[in-house]
Amino acid sequence: MAYDLLIKNGRVIDGSGMPAFRGDVAVSNGKIVAVGKLRDSATRTIDADGLVVAPGFIDNHCHYDAQVTWDPLCTFSCYHGATSVVIGNCSLALTPVRRGKEERLAEFLSYVEAIPMEVLRTIDVTWETIGQYMDTLDKRLGVNVGTLIGHSAVRHYVMGDDCQGRAATPDEVEAMRRIVRDGMTDGALGLSVSKNRGHYDPQGVHIPAFWAEESEIFALADVLSELGTGTIQSGGGRDAELDNRLMTRLAEACGRQVVYNNLGQSVRQPEAWKKHMALVDEAAKAGIRANPLCTPNSNTTRFTMRNTQAFRGIPTWHPILLASDEEKLQAYRDPEVRKKLHQEVVEWTADLPGANIGRRWYDYIWVGETVLPKNKSLEGKSIRQIAEAQGKGIIDAFLDLVVEENLDTVFLEGSSNVDKEAMAAILNYPNAFIGLSDGGAHVQFHGGYGYSTRLLGYWVRQEGIMSLEQAVRRLTFESASAFGIYDRGLLRPGLAADVTIFDPDTVNPLPEDVAHDFPAGGWRVRELATGIKYTIVNGQVLLEDGRHTGALPGRVLRNSLYHERTPA
Repeated sequence: MAYDLLIKNGRVIDGSGMPAFRGDVAVSNGKIVAVGKLRDSATRTIDADGLVVAPGFIDNHCHYDAQVTWDPLCTFSCYHGATSVVIGNCSLALTPVRRGKEERLAEFLSYVEAIPMEVLRTIDVTWETIGQYMDTLDKRLGVNVGTLIGHSAVRHYVMGDDCQGRAATPDEVEAMRRIVRDGMTDGALGLSVSKNRGHYDPQGVHIPAFWAEESEIFALADVLSELGTGTIQSGGGRDAELDNRLMTRLAEACGRQVVYNNLGQSVRQPEAWKKHMALVDEAAKAGIRANPLCTPNSNTTRFTMRNTQAFRGIPTWHPILLASDEEKLQAYRDPEVRKKLHQEVVEWTADLPGANIGRRWYDYIWVGETVLPKNKSLEGKSIRQIAEAQGKGIIDAFLDLVVEENLDTVFLEGSSNVDKEAMAAILNYPNAFIGLSDGGAHVQFHGGYGYSTRLLGYWVRQEGIMSLEQAVRRLTFESASAFGIYDRGLLRPGLAADVTIFDPDTVNPLPEDVAHDFPAGGWRVRELATGIKYTIVNGQVLLEDGRHTGALPGRVLRNSLYHERTPA
């Protein structure tokens, strides 16, 4: 027989974790039809000699909910080998939405995930329901996109402006359950909730999902239990788990897979990951599926004081962040404001559970680029180092520079995943899922798209913390299983032909730069890759050597219940 596509002579790593072998992969009608040493011809043949042939990577935590409407490739995840992305995380989504409420719903996504509102205002919202949104996306996709039902969006749809500030009534909870049931019936991959104390709207109020009582969260999760399908994702899950085992209790109650943010090593609490891991082990031994995400990325954020998320949740600082640049400068010059900031974030006179920074923030925020030549010697120094050298307090040293350079000093914040031994243990931890790119979010601060190429290039090739077979399994089969994407994640006959072909000797993320390619003249941080030779989606080559072929073969990923009820 003649195949549509034949990938020959590759080092096949099939996603199972089993040893690699030299062989071929054949594709017809968008599906893998044969794996091994194959003799038949094909419409197109790719010689993969010296390259790894793997299942397409699954980018399991993204916020492309808006971007996908104008960018069907969901760049830049696909440049790092991702053939599928999961959106609607952390309770944030653009559906369901009532007419006239589109901008308010978009504000939650905009402020939490740092996507400029002027960009989001360009979206033509033609949908209301979750099903209509998925059907809209399904018409024009480069990669596959799976959607989660966002609790904040559902709460806003049912409760209107009351979604922030009070508990839902029994009737409102039942209305939310109906929406979740309809969305799951239409094929959503699951439900996302949030207990993240640091997630606010532009007015400084916690997002809708945060206000939900436990009984409301459990009632919505029960819909997935009733239907026997779907995954639950939670933003802020780590703190909730450490506080009262909420993630474990939720997973036990509904019997579904719970995935939450996140297991990581933090400079604020450098040993806390071990305590967290012990709790996850307890749940796993009890047969409860409550598993954190982790990432190979160290978290270094680039910001100026014109636009930053670093100081959200600080009572005096938060409203200043929302002010105009002129008002910011005025506040930062004010001795009384500086005194209050000193009390709040140097002396820490009160507990601030919603703060985004740790108590020693001045040790892991440093100067990246100065504006004035006379300040160039400050580059690479932490705020504490500058304060000590100048004989000033932390706040005065920091804000003197901010004001002098008119808010344009570039700062770098490195706050997590910097301990190599801790990271080796975390990335090899079988009860956590690797991912968490946050693709589509924080677009002017950092790119996390390269988590997969960083795992393969830095952690596997350079540091040798795991085998290539294990790394591929972590990037493919494990996330496919966690999110119920059962027709992908392995190179097996009968499964969808999502394939990534890469050079194991060169694969790596490239240095970040800036791309001016968003609507309304918007810009974002760009992170491309080297060593990803082909990204193949549903049997069609989407990217070849980092160039889009023009194909748009992606589909909306839908849950097992939808496939059971819908004829092929």
